Amino acid sequence: MEGPCRRLSAAPEGEPRPTGTRESGGEAAPEPTRDTRTHFRVCRFMMETGVKLRMRSVPVATACVLYHRFFQRVTSRVYEPYLVAMSCLYLAGKVEEQHLRTRDIINVSHRYFNKGSAPLECDKEFWDLRDSVVQCELLILRQLNFHVSFEHPHKYLLHYLLSVKALVNRHAWSRTPVAETSWALLRDCYHGDMCIRHTPQHIAIAALYLALNSYGVELPVGEKEWWQVLCEDVTKADINAVISDLLRLYDMEAKCI
Repeated sequence: MEGPCRRLSAAPEGEPRPTGTRESGGEAAPEPTRDTRTHFRVCRFMMETGVKLRMRSVPVATACVLYHRFFQRVTSRVYEPYLVAMSCLYLAGKVEEQHLRTRDIINVSHRYFNKGSAPLECDKEFWDLRDSVVQCELLILRQLNFHVSFEHPHKYLLHYLLSVKALVNRHAWSRTPVAETSWALLRDCYHGDMCIRHTPQHIAIAALYLALNSYGVELPVGEKEWWQVLCEDVTKADINAVISDLLRLYDMEAKCI
């Protein structure tokens, strides 16, 4: 995967390089590894590229899962992460039936790394890069044994939001952006491999739990906690584990500024 992908191998100018640790309860979290920082930056690249390509949220989520699962099996020192990311976007478009042209992916990616530049000419370098994206797509399929269809938390979060909204005073609900915050938290989970380490239901519950607590929205108290009613197998420890992983991602981002 060397050669034509070199123009995409370096982070764009001004791209932050996160370092440092997060302290919780007096204990310092382990320093993020080089691979963790790289994957964080590449996932942000996929998110921004997906927006510019007008991709829906689920196809972008699928692209991120493809990326994380691929690098579970290989190392970023062998395969160019940004080239893999471009191929994941291309493949995710097929999986989620939002087909993208390779030329559009390449040009948007080129603008990401070269601000204000013109679209690439259809020269040999462009066609070599296009061939690399297509060949990398085949590599991803083989590495994942063609398992490219995933269950995402989105449908669960939508169901949970509708259920919780019915329990909350409508004026209190309209005054607080719980739904918008929950969706934003859910999207941010895909910046790290936490999106493949936790079950979709637990991620959705944790995103809603954090959003409700952030705005101080209280739900009626019953025999069970509200999250146990919505998802029987989730525990407080599961919720805390998801939130802890998400806060580590925010800590990494904060140190990038």
